[in-house]
Amino acid sequence: MKKLGLMVCTNSSIDYLNFDFDVTIIRSMVIMGSKEYIDYEELTAQEFYDMIEKDPTIIPRTAMASTGTMAEAYEKLRDSGCDTIIFVTISSKMSGIYENAVLAKKMVEGVDIHVFDSKSVGYIESAMVFKAHEGYKNGKSIEEIIKDLEYIRDNNKIYFAVNDLKFLIKNGRLSNAAGFMANMLKIKPLLEIDKSGAVVSIEKIRTFSRAVDRVIEKFMQETKDKSVEAFIIHANNPETTKYIRAKVLELRPELGEIKDYLLTPAVGAHSGPGAITIGYILNK
Repeated sequence: MKKLGLMVCTNSSIDYLNFDFDVTIIRSMVIMGSKEYIDYEELTAQEFYDMIEKDPTIIPRTAMASTGTMAEAYEKLRDSGCDTIIFVTISSKMSGIYENAVLAKKMVEGVDIHVFDSKSVGYIESAMVFKAHEGYKNGKSIEEIIKDLEYIRDNNKIYFAVNDLKFLIKNGRLSNAAGFMANMLKIKPLLEIDKSGAVVSIEKIRTFSRAVDRVIEKFMQETKDKSVEAFIIHANNPETTKYIRAKVLELRPELGEIKDYLLTPAVGAHSGPGAITIGYILNK
């Protein structure tokens, strides 16, 4: 491997993180009513959540990049001298991006392309990109780097609470029937990303505040006696972020800093504003 090209989809929210190396970001479109925006480039997270707050009737939708767009990105990296490419995508159970990326790979010759299904979303994708870059800089082979990504994929957990189910329902992440009943009963389900990369409901809880407390409880149970990198991901919910961080560090001060990350519009369109996650990656 002479030169490694790194790619990640916009769902990683990598735009909101600090890093000093080149990453090609494949961006989704965010559809707000009759207008379309390129995620982050034309609509940042703060702008997106402000728009929803000003007009609660807006139900945003998303459209992923085409295979042609992905093929062009592969070709550009190849033509810049990359002989190997790693493209980290959102879970194939959440989006068709992975499938499109594999199809695009078949359209391009002259470069070794590895499409990696993160089986997750958000910061987990970004962590994989950072690990791949670190491995490359340290002279690791492509096989060793892929094993590092597999470790992150197989040794992380995300629990989250959603404040308003209508976004999951309207975007097809929760059936209309289930969503109607949940809304009627004012249920705030506790959700997780399972090992297959699917979003599943694991508990039905009556209030959002209780769902947040249960997220903390699940995190504490899962991480007991483990060395982990903990993180919070939120959809413009700084107050609950502060609450979760304080509660967790009160119980587990040895965790030290718990960083928090915004959900970009392409993900926030599905979770809705206020959604919040606490997760971890198991340290080796």
